[in-house]
Amino acid sequence: MTIYDFQMRRLNGEETNLSPYRGQVLVIVNTASKCGFTPQYAELQKLYEQYRAQGLEVLGFPCNQFGGQEPGSHDEVDEFCKVEYGVTFPLFEKTEVRGPNAHPLFQFLTEHATFQGFDPSYANAKRMEAFLKEKLPDYWEGDGIKWNFTKFLVDREGGVVGRYEPIVEPADMESDIRRLL
Repeated sequence: MTIYDFQMRRLNGEETNLSPYRGQVLVIVNTASKCGFTPQYAELQKLYEQYRAQGLEVLGFPCNQFGGQEPGSHDEVDEFCKVEYGVTFPLFEKTEVRGPNAHPLFQFLTEHATFQGFDPSYANAKRMEAFLKEKLPDYWEGDGIKWNFTKFLVDREGGVVGRYEPIVEPADMESDIRRLL
């Protein structure tokens, strides 16, 4: 199975897979509307606008697994993203991204891009690690997604080439994205 075979639904309920994105560079991210990392929507949108014509697609997967920070309906999520952040990149239905009910796409992503810890050069690294170890120790263990706004970078051939934890700003991915374009 390749990354292009996974089935999912867009926010409007349309069934699809990732095959329409074959040959493009992808940023796949689990999102939430009420998270401290939610402002990353703006940077994701900026990257999308800047590099879309060169073959970049940003794909957002709202998720309510981390502190219930995506409680709204699909319509509410869509409206929030458009009104608050001008999001025009594709959004999909709320998706579980970790645990036994994780969507197969996210199982695939985390198998191909394992958790390497939080980069200590980021100010929030120690705080995020301490929070998870104290409050959600089962989230800390293993390669599962740790929190909202974990980003995966996929090359034009469908290979998962990078994983960026929530503390990494989308702008910090730009040089890696440019290399793949």
